[in-house]
Amino acid sequence: MSVLVILELNANPGKGKDITDFLRDELKHTRGWDNCNTITVNANQEDPDNLVFVEDWDSKEQYEKYLAWRTEKGDIEQLVSLLSGPPSIRYFDNQGV
Repeated sequence: MSVLVILELNANPGKGKDITDFLRDELKHTRGWDNCNTITVNANQEDPDNLVFVEDWDSKEQYEKYLAWRTEKGDIEQLVSLLSGPPSIRYFDNQGV
């Protein structure tokens, strides 16, 4: 069963566009990653520096492998430098309702 991953982050003031510009190139790798079914990045209408990623992965373990690769590559460090605080990552199971 797949897992829904919700990643929420808050950019430093005025840096939301810098993050989406960075992601525009980088997410092609994510979308091509084995076991990544979908990923969208959504900006809060009231606060464009608040971004929510909605991701569907085959498993939490596959997402964690992907995240480890991004960390080793240095992308996480680069992304964190643009944030006002730590991101929130939550994992959800589809209840079939």
